[in-house]
Amino acid sequence: MLLPETKEREYRFKLALRIGLPIFALVIILISNTLITNYQSLDTLFYIEAILLILFSIYFIFYIIYKSFDIRITEAVTKTFTREFLYKYLKKEIEKNDEYTLLLISVDNLGDINNRYGIKNGDKVLKKVALWVGEYLQNKDIYNFPMGHIKGGDFIVGLKGTKNQYATILELMCLKSDDFMVDEIEVKITGGITDTAFSNELDYLIENLFEVRELNRNQKLLNKNSYDINPDKLESFVINAIKNRSFLVMTQDVFEDNKCAIKECFVKLKTPDANIIHQKTYMKILDKLGLMIDFDLMILEENITKCCNNSKEIFAMNISPNSLRNPNFLAKAKELISRKTDIKNRLIFLLNETHYYSQINRYNSTLKIFRDMGVLIAIERLGAIHTSFLYLRDLDIDIVRFDSSYTKDIEDEKYKNIIDGFNVMAHEKGVKTWIKMVESEETKIKANKLKIDYLQGKYLAPVVKKYES
Repeated sequence: MLLPETKEREYRFKLALRIGLPIFALVIILISNTLITNYQSLDTLFYIEAILLILFSIYFIFYIIYKSFDIRITEAVTKTFTREFLYKYLKKEIEKNDEYTLLLISVDNLGDINNRYGIKNGDKVLKKVALWVGEYLQNKDIYNFPMGHIKGGDFIVGLKGTKNQYATILELMCLKSDDFMVDEIEVKITGGITDTAFSNELDYLIENLFEVRELNRNQKLLNKNSYDINPDKLESFVINAIKNRSFLVMTQDVFEDNKCAIKECFVKLKTPDANIIHQKTYMKILDKLGLMIDFDLMILEENITKCCNNSKEIFAMNISPNSLRNPNFLAKAKELISRKTDIKNRLIFLLNETHYYSQINRYNSTLKIFRDMGVLIAIERLGAIHTSFLYLRDLDIDIVRFDSSYTKDIEDEKYKNIIDGFNVMAHEKGVKTWIKMVESEETKIKANKLKIDYLQGKYLAPVVKKYES
């Protein structure tokens, strides 16, 4: 990858030399000429002045280098090229190369992020997206490419070759971005691609990029299982779904020693017109409306009745930690669980923390009540930014599931060593370990070598419909 910081330093250094070297050379010539013509009559003061003049010239060159920082070719926020410099650079590349491709990467929901989370978080998202795109292309063995932030949430990348070489890579990048988040902020990314077969004029290529992106956005909307809903309507749909118990439960098998050991439950709410509201969407509404406890109790009751009934399988379900620590939830959950004597050790509560809960003794007391009833406790996304490894040390739990980022990078030796270290720590404490997103035989083999207890992913088993209410 062509690192903008490196290019910028090189640019400034050359600029400083172009300005400073002629002045330095002139000083040396003048001093040398004086020495040659008048060396017999020169006194000590001249030599002192000459040395000072040379030192001042050197200082002047370095001063120009530092002052040249005012001439920016990269942005302060994203550390990618500015639009002005990128366009100049791309025009030269297009002139030099008969086949040249441009990619457009767009953060579609940047405006919403700025409004909801603030401009500073919007800037953080832009920087993280730029880094993520750069790392993704490098992982595909694509290096030495210019990348610039041209406006809003839009980045352009220049690549040598035709678009046929990169179309699949862009498509996979956009698909992979569905799970891309920055500090729990959901980021929506789309892209476009064009090349010099369309035109050799940069302005026409960029115009075509935005047209292609709009087509891709529309196609993505057509292919979505869910759809964008007006925020006001969305709230009423969520309330209606809970009131009428209108939802769909999917499950995915989780394996231990190549045998299904757990079924994880995924809940999707339904709208009156039979469309689906996914978890990422409705969880924010539940928090906002204060309906999380009602939702968790509803799903707990339904799972006990429909999943655990006449079955010996173990079911894992997400429970909000805030619900778990609420006295009303505790009382009603105890009542629901006590009705079914045959579900002991067949329910797993997956707890996804958003901050470190400091009252550990109180937390453990609550967990003990559920564990005494036969509920297994699992901490979700261990190792993520908000889920401290202190939970592994301090909480009395049964299972930890590592954040999916560790699975994605399990080929990287340092990530593998991190998983290995905490896997050993968990086992020494009697806690089982679990990873998800096992998408290949290679990942499965590596996870087995690390002696991780539970493996989950589409490579091992699909997500299937369990029941609909």
